[in-house]
Amino acid sequence: MLSALAQETRLELLRLLFAQGAAGMPAGDIASALGVPPSTLSFHLAAMEREGLLQATRHGRRMIYAVRLIGMRDLLGFLTETCCAGQPGRCGDIADLLSAAAEDPHMTPAFNVLFLCTANSARSIMAEAILNAIGGGRFHAYSAGSDPAAQPRAEVLAKLAAMGHATQGLHSKSWDVFTGPAAPRMDFVIALCDTLDGQVCPDFGAKAITGAWPLPDPQKFTGSSAERATLMNELYASLHRRLAIFINLPFATLDRMAVHKRLDEIAGTVRA
Repeated sequence: MLSALAQETRLELLRLLFAQGAAGMPAGDIASALGVPPSTLSFHLAAMEREGLLQATRHGRRMIYAVRLIGMRDLLGFLTETCCAGQPGRCGDIADLLSAAAEDPHMTPAFNVLFLCTANSARSIMAEAILNAIGGGRFHAYSAGSDPAAQPRAEVLAKLAAMGHATQGLHSKSWDVFTGPAAPRMDFVIALCDTLDGQVCPDFGAKAITGAWPLPDPQKFTGSSAERATLMNELYASLHRRLAIFINLPFATLDRMAVHKRLDEIAGTVRA
């Protein structure tokens, strides 16, 4: 890694991408910012990616590059493991700061997504499990409700298990868990029902982009066992299709209004 960084352009490239944080930066914009030809930049990017310093994600026809924090944490750990010759009090603060920078969740190339429903027992639980499974580490999914049930619906957990999802950590919870200064930041908040029993959503942070993907409520469906199984299948398939589109949106090239519009389009084009 140190060998890969032993060149001025690559150091400037790393500093530039650190400033971009989770969003990363398209290769063309990096070339413009650094003032280097695309062919030269491609050579440097390949070398840094090969050594685990950068990671690339394809968004449509563009490649988005971001700092690979795991790789940087390994490098920082190597540089500081014998810090101060056994006298950590002399430089422990520096090592702690470096470690904290590498583990800063705001620098992790991932989005936090919160799914809401009234009871947090079916649709939102299912969405949480699906996104965590298909998000490829770029998305961290959560779910909550305005009036949470005691536990998720058994038929929902059974459906998720049948589709290969781990269900041990899934549980119903209040949306109050995700408010206040100690709560994780939310990049997206998506409601999966028409209305949350007329309640107004709390403040999940000024940066959260909101969306609504109305889906049928299994709790209100009174059909036969076979009909309920069909409903579960359709609910799962609809959420999976929506989330597959969602994770492939070109986030790095869209502003907030454009992303919000795309969320609404997903709800309109993919029906239950």
